[in-house]
Amino acid sequence: MTDPRTALVLFSGGQDSTACLAWALDRYARVETIGFDYGQRHRIELDCRQTVRRELAAAFPHWAARLGEDHVLDLSLLGQISACALTEARAIELQRNGLPNTFVPGRNLLFLGFAATLAYRRGASVLVGGMCETDFSGYPDCRDNTLKALQVALSLGLDAPMTIETPLMWLTKAQTWALTDALGGERLNALIVEHTHTCYLGQRGQLYPWGHGCGSCPACTLRRQGWEAWQAAR
Repeated sequence: MTDPRTALVLFSGGQDSTACLAWALDRYARVETIGFDYGQRHRIELDCRQTVRRELAAAFPHWAARLGEDHVLDLSLLGQISACALTEARAIELQRNGLPNTFVPGRNLLFLGFAATLAYRRGASVLVGGMCETDFSGYPDCRDNTLKALQVALSLGLDAPMTIETPLMWLTKAQTWALTDALGGERLNALIVEHTHTCYLGQRGQLYPWGHGCGSCPACTLRRQGWEAWQAAR
């Protein structure tokens, strides 16, 4: 049965957010998307977003009828104060606190806060994000407890129910490939391989069996390993 609510998907144009978009389109009567330009080093992901939306609508007409407006917010101030490997050209490495320097402090907190504000205005009551505790780098703003606490805070602060859905929270990357296969079969996974962007360095040159990328950054490595594990398990 279709959930009559409107969902707003945090959609970067990457594999995980595309999986979340497909998941939401399969469930909710109306789905809108939101992206953020925060001065990210891999800004090319913003260019991929519209291509992914267009290809999804063309390949899955039953989802196209549910796909609503897209929104992009300018959060360049976040990039100006972050000073990390995702906003500056620096080597990706671990910091003294044990977190990789790809961690953008407060990013998901800000994203969800702004998304909730937009959702409130648009009549949406569900926020969908690709945060995950299984295949992640220890980012504290991706943890389930963080997001549950934020759901309570947003609902109280808006005086309106605001549900945060994280369908990938307990999935490995291999299981994420399996999820999109279950949702849209080979057509959806081929779309993800060809059109989504994950590489932290923003490289789109070579196309590997699992998608475009440099092939060696942490994001590419995780995506490749997930693809290989999923293929081996089929």
